[in-house]
Amino acid sequence: MTTTPPPLTAASRLRTHLATPNHTLFCPGIYDGLTARIALNEQFPALYMTGAGTAATRLGAPDLGLATLNDMVENARMIASLDRTVPLIADADTGYGGPLMVARTVQAYMTAGVAGMHLEDQVVTKRCGHLSGKELVSEEEYLARIRAAVLAREEVRSAWPGADIVLIARTDSLQSLGYEAAVQRLKRAVEVGADVAFLEGMTSLEECRRVCVDLAPTPVLLNMVAGGVTPEVGLDEARELGFKIVIFPAVCLGPVVEEATRALRRLKAERRNEVSEFQKRTGVKGFFEVVRLGDFLEFDQRAGGSAFENGV
Repeated sequence: MTTTPPPLTAASRLRTHLATPNHTLFCPGIYDGLTARIALNEQFPALYMTGAGTAATRLGAPDLGLATLNDMVENARMIASLDRTVPLIADADTGYGGPLMVARTVQAYMTAGVAGMHLEDQVVTKRCGHLSGKELVSEEEYLARIRAAVLAREEVRSAWPGADIVLIARTDSLQSLGYEAAVQRLKRAVEVGADVAFLEGMTSLEECRRVCVDLAPTPVLLNMVAGGVTPEVGLDEARELGFKIVIFPAVCLGPVVEEATRALRRLKAERRNEVSEFQKRTGVKGFFEVVRLGDFLEFDQRAGGSAFENGV
């Protein structure tokens, strides 16, 4: 008698990606339901919820440690729910406090359906990794965060069979402590249970290449911030360098700022709508199709609803 294996969870899909030889996972940065829907429509294999984008769009604030656990996990839960087969990797900043708070963060992210999360070694009042003047906690405090994350994951796994999350150890120490000390932090984080290493703020291709060699066989993540301090590389070059995950956190942020500013300035100057080519082509209904209007109407019909039987 044969049995059907259980369906893959998003976290198990992420682990499969990491275990696949000569494969680098491609993750666009998204920050809300609309950008997540667009990325899903374009069939990206995974998504990355940017902390900077979450702070900017939920709080109208810069990435200076102002977003709380509740801000982040509520956003992550909504995004993860849009398609539970697609892995979501989410920024978890510093874990939002000491070991007990880190544990709470991991538990919240797991129950929200997040497939992977990264924790860093900045102080709680942190800042974007591509800004200067970052302050660090001690290596001992950083490792306590990672241990707390590992222990919390095990507690959830024991209570909820099949639950999982990929833990990504990030260090921002390259800028102040240098390459050797930063890699040592990552090696120790892996020793206490982290699954993936993330060296933030590399400034040369040689550092990019070297970190993958020095941390092998641990998978390494590359943060490809548009306009950041790391040299610009594409997915194929990142694979050649040895990275297993590449995130592009600002891929939507820059264009949105540029285009929305242009449209608003034109509205202010001309006092009338500018109708885009997309709006001319699709009308109002076309925008709602981006966020799966047809799927919602079809579901309502299957459930026996009648509110939309005459169409929309």
